[in-house]
Amino acid sequence: MKEELRAAFLGATYGTARERFQLSPTRGVPPSWARGTWATVTAWNPGARQLSAEANVRAGAALLAEVQAGGFSPLPAHNGAGAWREEALIIPGARLRQAANWGSAYGQAAVLWGTGARVALVWLDSEGKVSGVERFWAVRGVG
Repeated sequence: MKEELRAAFLGATYGTARERFQLSPTRGVPPSWARGTWATVTAWNPGARQLSAEANVRAGAALLAEVQAGGFSPLPAHNGAGAWREEALIIPGARLRQAANWGSAYGQAAVLWGTGARVALVWLDSEGKVSGVERFWAVRGVG
């Protein structure tokens, strides 16, 4: 399951409706908003199990409220496509620990955390702790 999940994360596109990006081992043109620190977090489909649209919308609204209560102004985004298209937030100014905490609170296997064009796929264990980090470049113009 871990390798299938990893392949899904690496094959997905992320970002806003206007500007999508993919994880790449090589540098390219980053998304225009990728300055400073940022995170991409979703509350949809925890544990890689598809939930109902209603449950996902409720969880997404709760995540948005929590992020905004923390003083952040997230950008609406989505991860993936097709049956696995998930509404997400891009959170400028987020710290790694915050991103991991949000992902853990909503049962996510991983979150993305970036500094400028560099992005980390941050794996979370069942206790919500960071269990691994893979480093990539955020490269736009795909999907």
